[in-house]
Amino acid sequence: MMQQYLRIKAQHPDVLLFYRMGDFYEMFYDDARRAAQLLDIALTQRGASAGAPIPMAGVPAVTLDTYLAKLVRKGESVAICEQRDSGPKLKGPMEREVVRIVTPGTLTDEALLEERRDNLLASVFGSNGRFGLAWLDLSAGRFSLTEVGGVAALEAEIERLRPAEILLPDGAQPGLADSGLKDRP
Repeated sequence: MMQQYLRIKAQHPDVLLFYRMGDFYEMFYDDARRAAQLLDIALTQRGASAGAPIPMAGVPAVTLDTYLAKLVRKGESVAICEQRDSGPKLKGPMEREVVRIVTPGTLTDEALLEERRDNLLASVFGSNGRFGLAWLDLSAGRFSLTEVGGVAALEAEIERLRPAEILLPDGAQPGLADSGLKDRP
């Protein structure tokens, strides 16, 4: 089971992995430590690896939306890994797969959205002192874009929009990366 968890986690290294085990979503190792701190839940252990206990934290499946809402409000992304029906009981762990990745800018579930605030996913691309800024509200189906000149104008537009998540290209130009945008969720 831990080999399966580690294989799936390797495919999603930058997000918390909620790994379904019966009536709970469990997290292990660094994800467990991080989730315990962010969600104020108990950090326990399960078995051992190389003689050291494996950190574990979990949340009941029936309360998933509550915990997802807390995490996305803190700028976290979560991969939801569900159990798959593998037919007649086979040897080894039950098959699992990531069925959904929840990020602050891709929320569409009403239970997770803030009532009086647009939930925007923004993307920025810059070249020669000009910036293209696109934003999307998935829950409303709205897409907009604009072009601005200079980092100050870009920062002002982002402050006005207050997106839940900003996507930057790999190797974003130094002016953009140094503007503080790289530190936003």
